[in-house]
Amino acid sequence: MSPDRVPFDRSRAVRWASLALATVVVAVLAERVGVPSAALFVALAVATVFALCGWGPGKVPRTASMGAQAVLGVEIGTLLDRDTMSSLGSDWIWVVVVSLGTLVLSIAAGALLGLHRDLDATTGALALVAGGASGMVAIARDLGGDERVVAVVQYVRVLLVTASLPFVATVVFSADTGQGGSLDTASAPLWTDALFIAVCLLVGIPLGRLIRLPAPALLGPLLISGAADLLGWTGDAGVPFLLLQLVYIVIGWQAGLQFTLNSLKSIGRIIPWAVLLIIAIAVGCALLGLILVGTTGITPYEAYLATTPGGIYAVLALAAASSVNVTFVVAAQVLRVFMMLLVVPLFTRARGRG
Repeated sequence: MSPDRVPFDRSRAVRWASLALATVVVAVLAERVGVPSAALFVALAVATVFALCGWGPGKVPRTASMGAQAVLGVEIGTLLDRDTMSSLGSDWIWVVVVSLGTLVLSIAAGALLGLHRDLDATTGALALVAGGASGMVAIARDLGGDERVVAVVQYVRVLLVTASLPFVATVVFSADTGQGGSLDTASAPLWTDALFIAVCLLVGIPLGRLIRLPAPALLGPLLISGAADLLGWTGDAGVPFLLLQLVYIVIGWQAGLQFTLNSLKSIGRIIPWAVLLIIAIAVGCALLGLILVGTTGITPYEAYLATTPGGIYAVLALAAASSVNVTFVVAAQVLRVFMMLLVVPLFTRARGRG
C-alpha cells in the first residue's frame, strides 16, 4: 500500500466512526421520546445529513448490506408463530382475502405514485407497500427501485399510521388502552440465537439463490426461519435486540448515504402525493376490516387493529393494552406482512421482465 493512501483510509475510518456515534446517540434519544422504528429511520436521517454535508464515508459495503438483509429475514420469519397462526382457525381464509385486498390497494396506490415524473413504477410500488417497511427498504436496490425514495415514503407511512393509532382507538372506538397488557417476550440463550441465525443464513441464502427468489438474502432466511417457527423447531430462539438494532442502522445508512441535494428536492415534490395515497390506503384497509367484522364475529375495533396498514409493533402493543382478541390481531398483522414481503418482490420482478 502506498503511503499516500494512509490519510485517505484514516479519514474514512473517522467518518464511519463519527456516523456511528451520531447515529447511536440520536437513536437512543429518539427511542426515549417514542419515535417509531427509531434505529432504522434515525440512521437514514443521520446518514442523509452526513451525505449532504459532504462528510459521508461512502457506500455501505455489499457484504454488510446482504448480511443485514439476511438477519432481518430471520427476524421477520420468527413472527410466524405456530400457536398464534392456529388461533385463526377457520377464519384464516377471510384474513387472507383481506390481506389480498390490502395488497391490491398497495399496488394500485404504488402505480399511481409511479406516474409522478420524478419516479419510476418499481419505486412507486415498493414505496407504498403496506407492510414490511424495513424489508422493502433493504431490498429496494436489488429490485431496481430507488431505495432513498422507498425509505422516506415508507417512513412517512409508518409515522402517519403509528401516530394515528391512539387517536383512532380512543376517539373513534372509545377503547380503553390503559390496561397494562404486554406481549410475550421470552428469549433463548445467546448461543441458541446464534446457532439459529447461522443455520437460517447458511441454508436460506443458498436456497433463495437456487430457486431464484428475488432478494434471496432476505427471502431465503425468512422462509427457513418461518418454516422452522411453524414446525415448532425454534423454541424461543430469535434475533437479539442489539443485533436487530444494528441491522436497522445498516439498512438506514444504505439508503441515507446515497442522498444528494437534487434527490432530496425530488422527494420533497413526491411527499404530498404520497401522503394522500397513504391516507387512501388506510381508509381502504379500514373498509376491508368490515369484511372481518361480518365474517369472523370480531369487533370493529379488533378489525381496525387487524387491518391497519403499518406500524405492526405499535399495533400489537396497543392490542396488548386493550380488551381485544390479541392473538387474532397478531396473526392477521403477521400474515399481512408476510404476504407483502413475499408477493411484492415476485410481482415487481415479473413486471420488470414483462
